[in-house]
Amino acid sequence: MNRRTVLAIAAGTALLLSGCTGTGGTSKGAEAKAPDDPSKVTGTIKVLTQRTDLVQDGTMKKYAAAFNKTYPKVKVEFEALTNYEADVKIRMNTKDYGDVLLIPAVIKKNDYPKFFASLGTQAERSKKYRFTDFTTVDGKVYGQSPIGVTPGFVYNKKVWQQAGVTKWPTTPAEFLADLKAIKSRTDATPYYTNFAAQWPLTSWTYVNGSVNCDTQATTKLAEGDPWAKGTDLRVGDTLLYDIVHQGLVEKDPATTNWELSKPQLAKGRIATEWLGTWAIIQFQDAARKAGVSPDDIGFMPFPAQVGGKFCAVVAPDYNQAVNVNSQHKAAARAWIDWFTDKSGYDKDNLAISPLKDAPLPSVLKPYEDEGVKFIEVNDAKGAQVKEVDNQSEVGIYKPDYRQDLVDLARGARKGSLDGFLADLGKKWTEAQKTVGS
Repeated sequence: MNRRTVLAIAAGTALLLSGCTGTGGTSKGAEAKAPDDPSKVTGTIKVLTQRTDLVQDGTMKKYAAAFNKTYPKVKVEFEALTNYEADVKIRMNTKDYGDVLLIPAVIKKNDYPKFFASLGTQAERSKKYRFTDFTTVDGKVYGQSPIGVTPGFVYNKKVWQQAGVTKWPTTPAEFLADLKAIKSRTDATPYYTNFAAQWPLTSWTYVNGSVNCDTQATTKLAEGDPWAKGTDLRVGDTLLYDIVHQGLVEKDPATTNWELSKPQLAKGRIATEWLGTWAIIQFQDAARKAGVSPDDIGFMPFPAQVGGKFCAVVAPDYNQAVNVNSQHKAAARAWIDWFTDKSGYDKDNLAISPLKDAPLPSVLKPYEDEGVKFIEVNDAKGAQVKEVDNQSEVGIYKPDYRQDLVDLARGARKGSLDGFLADLGKKWTEAQKTVGS
């Protein structure tokens, strides 16, 4: 299973679990400066990662070996954590949480200086890198993501073509009509909810910004009702409801299997899943293992246009940071800089580079051809959204409410869609008053 991007975007834009209350660092305000002379950087650093797969198959060791060609006196050790968020949350009540780590979603943005060393000012770093505002506190940047991601539908091109669909739908109504064509003209399940895995359902929150092509989408979450008429989340949640309510999904959502869905989509037994660019390489790999063409795996934006153009929000994956307590900050900073700029990790994962001047990955060429507009959502109110979400107990970055939405749509829960969304909006706006938004 790979849930890294679901959690990662949440770390940038909004997941708040119960707070981490340990003492954290004792060097608040410390800076991990970029080293001038690689030959003088020394020390052994521990890098915490959620990529258990890349540690187990030796890929991370290969990255370290390449890193050592530039920094020969630094030894890099990796610790892969299967339950990354929970494990690191506990460790951050001490000073021992690696030298380099991925910023957990549990940490409040305003607390970053307690736990992480600054990488420099946003004014300077934003000239070269994307996503700097996601980890900026008081003008200083505390983390950097090595890749960017954008949400979208992973789909089987052959199945959609067999159904007679050759162009991306531009409205939710067109999308539903296309799924109906798939159901009537092919043997494929039109849409797969991944209900049982739970975490993929949180991906639906990332329609936010794309529907109305709005760079202030996060600010509007902090200040308004996310489910008011015409809002991005209402449009997205309504589409999910309609897909399920109209019988365009698997027979029993409770029995879905995330891992098995990859070869099933590759073989054409499933037509469509809402995930993100991070998933493309996994589905292509599944296609190769299944003996079918990875070229059958397509990726399309949410069915909404502004001014005749699709919009796609680009957001960071997990942000790497330097432990403020690290005894080898120069070496830790060197790893983050090298891994972001030189490792090729973005290309290996068919991901969007955090470097502003880098080209888009080849898998997004169809987006370029169609003139899809890529936007970055302002995260200035990201910390406030976390607080409102936590106080409201809605959980827009948790699976529970969308599981309830799916149950409502399939008749396993009583009520109406309007009533359901109105209740969410009421809880949210009441919480805004409590946290002073």
